[in-house]
Amino acid sequence: MAKSTSNSSSSSSLNSGTVNSDKQERLAKALRANLLKRKSQSRSRSELGKDSQKEKQDG
Repeated sequence: MAKSTSNSSSSSSLNSGTVNSDKQERLAKALRANLLKRKSQSRSRSELGKDSQKEKQDG
């Protein structure tokens, strides 16, 4: 019986290694998506700021 419990714990540690790498991949993908979204938002905000400055100069 002791062998079966040690085998199950070693197999679970192997599975957790796979789960951790999957989790890291998902996190990396989410971070990249978040970065792209923030860059896009920053660009649109800076463009809006430029437009409002032009209106102030024209007005």
